[in-house]
Parts: sequence; structure tokens; C-alpha cells
Amino acid sequence: MLWIIGLLGALVVAGAAYLKGSLSLSGMIAAILMGTIYFGAGSAFWFGILLLFFISSSLLSKLKTDRKEELERDYAKTGRRDAGQVFANGGLGMLFVLLHAVAPQPVWQWLFVGVMATVTADTWATECGTLSAKPPRSVLTGKVLPTGASGGVSLPGTLAAAAGGLMIGAASWLLGIWSGLENGSLIVWTAAGLVGGLVGAFTDSFLGATVQKMNRCTVCGREVENSAHCGQATVHARGWRWMSNDAVNALSSLAGGAAALLIGGLF
Repeated sequence: MLWIIGLLGALVVAGAAYLKGSLSLSGMIAAILMGTIYFGAGSAFWFGILLLFFISSSLLSKLKTDRKEELERDYAKTGRRDAGQVFANGGLGMLFVLLHAVAPQPVWQWLFVGVMATVTADTWATECGTLSAKPPRSVLTGKVLPTGASGGVSLPGTLAAAAGGLMIGAASWLLGIWSGLENGSLIVWTAAGLVGGLVGAFTDSFLGATVQKMNRCTVCGREVENSAHCGQATVHARGWRWMSNDAVNALSSLAGGAAALLIGGLF
């Protein structure tokens, strides 16, 4: 019965997101599969946090879309999410849901919260940071970067990341009580969400500034993430060729999960 409820809930949410342009067709299919597993193998704790991330991020992505259209041509962080982006953001969380279903332990809950705090913090930072009047600066050198550039950080983006992590942490505490899971204090859960989210978001920026694959447009010379720009194929400029934006998201999520687990284990 839980699997059917999960399927129906995921179908409604993912279908609405597809119609509103937040998901591509492949992204919708991936989201339906993921939502079904989150609820069927988990509970409202896991599914509710996933919904919070997805709904809040989708709403933020619609803010001033005219200013973000240019960024969508350069970077792989905005626009309609495809299956790769969906799994990069929620795949690790889905793994922890399944591990908890097989061997229930608090460790999976802490890792899950850190992962979801990371993807929420990073998405909120990207969506809000790109609207800042001031350009971002490199997390390594402090050099001014183009808006939306990988490895860039800004005060609005950092504050948004902190807010996203706090939301996930607080919601985890509440949903954990509702779902009857082993729970701690509100302070510990919010701290785990905050620290996990910020560690994950800054790890994302660090990887983006150092090893993420970046390409160069052969027409305008801009450094971009996408494989085509100005109607032409781009060429490799820097970074590890396998380190795509999705790979960066996955590694950053692991860092955020580890940070949240550390907070949970200490307190």
C-alpha cells in the first residue's frame, strides 16, 4: 500500500513540475521512480524532506527567470532538471532510504539529512546568488567571477545556503517525530542541517574552482559547463574530464552527509 501511495504522490508532484517546466521528461520519470522508493521503502520522514527540497528549489528557480536565461546557456545548474540532475541531487538520499529499510540505524538518517541539506543549500545558493547585484568571488582566490560561474561564492548565496540547511534540519526533527523514528533535539537536528548544508555547498564551490570539467567556447571564448555554446561545440579548458557538474553535486553531498553525521554522533 505504501508503494502505491508513494507512486501516486510522486506522479502528482513530478507531473505538475513537468507541466510547469521544472522537469524534463526524463527528469519527471526519474522523480516518479525516486519518490515512489522514498515513500514505499521509507516513510513521511524521507519523502517529506525530498518534497521540501524539490518544491522550494522549483519555486526559487522561477524567480526572475529572464535574468537566468543567459546563465542556462553557459552553466548546467539552472533550467529544467533532467534525469541526471534528479539522480545527482536525490540518488544518494535514495540509497540511504534503502539502506535504512534493510538495516534500520540512525546513521542513515544523519547521512540522509546531510545530503539533502547539501543539495538544498547548494540549489538555494545558486538560485539566490545569481540574483545578487554584486558578482560572486572565487572561493579560492577572492577574484571576481562572472555571475553563475563554478567556484564562485557571494554573501546572498551563502545566506541562502544557510537558510536551506536550517530548513532541512528543522523539518527533519519534526518529520522524525511524526514518523516515529529515533530522534534527538531540535537544536542538534538544525545544527546538523546547517553544518551539513554549508560544508556541502562550499565543497561544491571548491570542486568547481579546482577540478570540475569546464569547456571553452570557440566563438566567444567564454568558459562554460555546457558542451555547446554560440551554436558550436566547445573544447575542454580545465578540470578533470569526468568531473561533471552532476559528479560535483554527488561528491559534495557525501561531504555534507559526513558533516551531519559528525554533528549527530557528537551530540
